[in-house]
Amino acid sequence: MRCKIIFSSLMLCLGILDGCGAARPSKFYQLAVPGDTAPGAEPAYPVTLLLGPIGTSSLYRDDRIVYTSNHEAMGTYQYERWAEPPSEMIREVLFRELRSSGRYQEIHSLRSDVHGDYVLRGHLFDLRELDGKVLTARVTFEFELHDSRTGATVWQRYYSHDEPVDGKDVPAVVAALNRNVVSGLSDLREGLDQYFSTHTAVASRGAR
Repeated sequence: MRCKIIFSSLMLCLGILDGCGAARPSKFYQLAVPGDTAPGAEPAYPVTLLLGPIGTSSLYRDDRIVYTSNHEAMGTYQYERWAEPPSEMIREVLFRELRSSGRYQEIHSLRSDVHGDYVLRGHLFDLRELDGKVLTARVTFEFELHDSRTGATVWQRYYSHDEPVDGKDVPAVVAALNRNVVSGLSDLREGLDQYFSTHTAVASRGAR
C-alpha cells in the first residue's frame, strides 16, 4: 500500500512539472515613438520645461494589458503585457517627443536639483480595451502646466477618445491603443504650442 501511495505521489508531481513546462510564453508590447518630429534651427520658446511623473491608479502601474467586458467588469490579460507600466511608457514617449521637437530651450525630468520655468504633470485614467458592439481602445488622460515661480496652474488639457480596433486579437488592440496615445500626445503638444506661442510673445513685448 505504501508503495502505491509513493508511486501515485510521484506521478502527481510529474504531472505538475509537465504542466509547468508547457506554460504559455508571455508576449510584451511597447508604445511606439513617432519619428517625424523635425526640430527647428533654434528653440521657439525660451523656457525650461520640467516633466513630472504621470499619476494613475494601481491598475496602470502594473504591466498587464487591461480590458473591460460589458462596460463594467475589468480584467487583465495573463500572457499579454506591456514592456513597462503604461504611465511610465507614456511619460517616456512624451519626454522624447518634446525634447526632439527642439521647440523648448531645455527639457528635463522633474528632479530636486533642476530648476525650470514650468512643470508639466499628468494623470492617466484609461488605457484599455473596451468590449461592446464595436471593439475599441480607450485612452483618457489629463495634463496640467504649472508656473514654477507662482505654483499656479496656467494651462490644462483633457483628452479622451475611443479608437476602433481593426481586428479581434491583442496585437490589434495594442495597435489601436498606440494610435490613440499618439493622437492624444499630438493634441497635447499642439495645446502647449498655442499656450507658449502666445505667452512668450507677450512676455517678450513686456520686457522691451
